[in-house]
Amino acid sequence: MRNLRAKRAFVIDMDGVIYHGERLLPGAREFVEWLKRENKAFLFLTNNSVRTPAELRQKLERMGMDVAERHFYTSALATADFLSRQKPGGSAYVIGGRGLVQALQDAGFTITDAAPDYVVVGETDTYNFQRLTRAINLVRAGARLIGANPDLTGPDASGIVPATGALMAPIELSTGAHAFYVGKPNPLMMRHALKRLGTQREDTAIIGDRMDTDIIAGVESEITTVLVLSGVTTREDLTRFAYRPDYILDGVGDIAASQ
Repeated sequence: MRNLRAKRAFVIDMDGVIYHGERLLPGAREFVEWLKRENKAFLFLTNNSVRTPAELRQKLERMGMDVAERHFYTSALATADFLSRQKPGGSAYVIGGRGLVQALQDAGFTITDAAPDYVVVGETDTYNFQRLTRAINLVRAGARLIGANPDLTGPDASGIVPATGALMAPIELSTGAHAFYVGKPNPLMMRHALKRLGTQREDTAIIGDRMDTDIIAGVESEITTVLVLSGVTTREDLTRFAYRPDYILDGVGDIAASQ
């Protein structure tokens, strides 16, 4: 634990690590206070593309934590960063939430359903047959297919909801196209995170509750991995994976509590 606490920077997942829905997890507040007190560089990295950094900041503020917007990086921002390098000033048809639309617009993209360069899909609660059909026909006409993240499901107060990977499936099946997914576990998102932190991979650790996104992202990027059992993964689940995290903790509070 001494080696983990000595890291200069931390990349941190949110749901299942810091909170569940609208409930702050035990030890999360103490962990964030420790990060600030120890002058650690840190970035909350989430695959959810619905919320903007401002909205994520407000969510933590409602839970009693003050974290500046610069500490949040979403798959929506990663997607916008990637596409702005691929085709500066391009255009996109978007099936997704406000966070994804705003990120693309801020990156100089035009949002349109008239011969766009890309069809971009993220989480949304306004998914419908009409928008799905439009996306399919745009891809068939030549638009390239981009997913904000590959997650099949996401957490909800009532259980789970379909996420980007599930919403993308009908488009891929109907067109034969294969989407490029930008979010975790794509190492591209991890490189963007390291650039924002201004640190090297050797000085950084990633903390998450999912083996198939957070931990594999760290493994593939050669970043120290920390699995917390406060989210979706249990110790029994570990036998299903060919890779293991460097650390397994009950929650992020264990880091702040260690001396």
